[in-house]
Amino acid sequence: MRLENKVAIVTGGASGIGRETAILFAREGAKVAVADVDLIGGEETVQLINENGGHSFFLQTDVTSSEQIKLLVDETVNRFGSLHIMFNNAGIGNSEVRSVDMSEEEWDRVVDINLKGVFLGIKHAVPEMVKSGGGSIINTSSLLGLKGQKYMAAYNASKGGVVVLTKNAALEYGKQSIRVNAIAPGVIDTKIIEGWKQNEFKWPIISKANALGRIGQPKEVANAVLFLASDEASFITGTTLSVDGGGLTF
Repeated sequence: MRLENKVAIVTGGASGIGRETAILFAREGAKVAVADVDLIGGEETVQLINENGGHSFFLQTDVTSSEQIKLLVDETVNRFGSLHIMFNNAGIGNSEVRSVDMSEEEWDRVVDINLKGVFLGIKHAVPEMVKSGGGSIINTSSLLGLKGQKYMAAYNASKGGVVVLTKNAALEYGKQSIRVNAIAPGVIDTKIIEGWKQNEFKWPIISKANALGRIGQPKEVANAVLFLASDEASFITGTTLSVDGGGLTF
């Protein structure tokens, strides 16, 4: 198994990419802490893991709270003994409005969850990874963190920030054997695209706007995260891996 004897945290683990990654990590031998604001979904993820012989627990967590992220890391180490993998995945979208029409409150909420949440995950995970002799941090950016798209100002800015924050952390902690990478998913079949699916004009275009001509599935992104978390990616750090069906090149 690729993650045997490893301990991982997955934020945003109640559904979508986070859930599929948590399940895959456990299947590959890791003990997994699942974090999310969604209590019911998070507990369902843990149930799916534990019913199949895995080791997992859920902690309801607001990733914008330094105290709650620290508690998550501390509880993971208390239960499982160490920390090797941090998947900073929790995120939200924004209302599709022009930049000048977006409220400051929405801007702050999107940036806090999508970017500050990643910063706090790194901040509190790194000290425990140093104690463990190293580790792998994977941050969720987006295709829209690599290119602009109108009406998505807060989301784009926050996800673009994740790309550069990932590079900074990789440079700072590489000599402690901590690798830091990001993934940039394209249009993936998760809750965040439900609004797009309801738009009969946009959806036929959005759903095929990549080289493969289809949307992706959460498990396809989870497979990429697993690779970056594993020793197979031992010489990869500071990079952002596009998992977008060729959307960036489309």
